[in-house]
Amino acid sequence: MSARLPWSRLIRNLFHAPPAEAPPRPPDDLVAALAARMAAGARARLGRSLAIREIDAGSCGGCEAEIAALDAPPYELERFGLRFVDSPRQADLLLVSGPVTRNMAEALRRAHACMARPAWVVAVGDCAVDGGCFHTSPAVEGGVGTVLPVDLLIPGCPPAPEQVLEGLLALLRAGGAAPAPPPEKGQADASPEETGPVRPRTGDTESPGSQPG
Repeated sequence: MSARLPWSRLIRNLFHAPPAEAPPRPPDDLVAALAARMAAGARARLGRSLAIREIDAGSCGGCEAEIAALDAPPYELERFGLRFVDSPRQADLLLVSGPVTRNMAEALRRAHACMARPAWVVAVGDCAVDGGCFHTSPAVEGGVGTVLPVDLLIPGCPPAPEQVLEGLLALLRAGGAAPAPPPEKGQADASPEETGPVRPRTGDTESPGSQPG
């Protein structure tokens, strides 16, 4: 005689039992301090709040989940004046995730062309940095840097929301110098291991006299 499955208990536990392990939650004071510094940096640099346009260039969805968390508790960036916008025409910054697929490369270029300057570009996640595990796919151009000039790389698979915040804050502090011309197609991106967890573009930290004429 086969044992009967306790379906009622299974369904009850599935929907009502607490999780086996509580999800990690950053301290509220840390989040508030980071977001407040971001808002202050945006006001100092732009004279207003920072407008962010997020673009999925072909990712698995992991980085999108972390980015979406920035707009929900405990982060809720809009309470600090930072906001996600629906159009690149309204944005100061493109937050790009995923390896750039061939189908998305032109759309990404057009989105960037629509933006008012400074038109910062931030690559979020390992795939956006250098193509990640998809870099050998014939359907992938590579990291964001193969298509657009990138001002900041935030590696991670995926990076936590607070890492994204820290990266954006580092970009504002660096001053966001005018982007360099985009690299030629197929040019390799630097790996995250060579640069640390968050890095502004090298040109952002050099003095004008140190750059080639």
